[in-house]
Amino acid sequence: MPTGLFALALGAFGIGLTEFGIVGLLPQVAAEFNISEQMAGYLVSGYAVSVAIGAVLLTSLMIHMERRLTLMLLSGLFIIGNLISALSVSYDTLLFGRIVAALCHGAFFSIGAVVASDMVEGDKKGAAISLMFAGLTVSNIVGVPLGTFVGLEMGWRTIFWVLAFIGVVTMVGIRTLIPAMPAHQDTNLSREFAVFNRPQVWISALLSVLSFGGVIGGFTYIAFTLTQVSGFTAQTVPWLLVLFGVGTFVGNIYGGKAADKSLNKSLGIILMLLTVIMAAFALFAQSQFMTVILLLLMGTVGLATAPGLQLRMMKYASDAPTVASGTNIAAFNIGNALGAWLGGMALDKGYGFVSPLWVGAALSLVALVVVILGGINSGLKTSRVQG
Repeated sequence: MPTGLFALALGAFGIGLTEFGIVGLLPQVAAEFNISEQMAGYLVSGYAVSVAIGAVLLTSLMIHMERRLTLMLLSGLFIIGNLISALSVSYDTLLFGRIVAALCHGAFFSIGAVVASDMVEGDKKGAAISLMFAGLTVSNIVGVPLGTFVGLEMGWRTIFWVLAFIGVVTMVGIRTLIPAMPAHQDTNLSREFAVFNRPQVWISALLSVLSFGGVIGGFTYIAFTLTQVSGFTAQTVPWLLVLFGVGTFVGNIYGGKAADKSLNKSLGIILMLLTVIMAAFALFAQSQFMTVILLLLMGTVGLATAPGLQLRMMKYASDAPTVASGTNIAAFNIGNALGAWLGGMALDKGYGFVSPLWVGAALSLVALVVVILGGINSGLKTSRVQG
């Protein structure tokens, strides 16, 4: 594999760590700035909203730019955002830094996937894209728990200094290891945006919003649940997050295999299981033994939806890969924002530290209904065409 793919993987690792690395540190941030749990959660939901905007806006603006230069500019935006966060002396400044860093997220993955694909021969394109996205997976397994540990030991700002350094190394790696790549001049945005006339594209986007909203609704405030309900110490939280990360890795693999066999059926089963697991977590969070088991299962089942959701979007928008990719990334992060916002609202209303898990269960249940109705609608249209 070309060495340039490792620069892309490092960038993916940094972006993944930026998004969720702060989750385990929210109690410390809330205490320093004297803000509520809901306000602390906006550091996750605000990031997600910015990702959704950047995924469509920056991808569209940069679609005709030279690819290597584009990735370097996006890396620069990533560095600036994390430096602002590292130097923040107020909550508003920290939130602004998060928003700036998030703008590069969607475009980096959309354009990076195209670059990774173009760097190898036809029969290795899937493996090349997988190598890039492996950075994101590793950030969930190792990066987020390690970032939480470093933040607890050395102060939460340390993680943003580390992220800025990762951004610099990524930019240098892209410049030195990836060849200049002209944009695909035959890309027609107006043609690609025409896919929004298809109801199944909107159904796919809605599923991504609800599915990821369900998982992130509970995960954003998991540090509060683990320490205030389950009775774990703050120093234990990074090790517990490793369980969640391992679960996401396993779920991503088996979710993809299940989606290849039966797309809508696998999504339906996964969402049903996710609803049950998150409800069970809310009910048994006071038991440390059950918390450990259910946290692992939440990561495994929650992220098992990702390959199927991506496949579903591509199925109904295969002729518009740029917009389809950007739209799904935007939908994932709108879901992240929705889940974090609703979970924070439940906390603010005084429903307790397990209430975000109930929010996640509710969103997962709605997603299950949508996937069933969406499958029926798709089947009816197919029957009419055949008739």
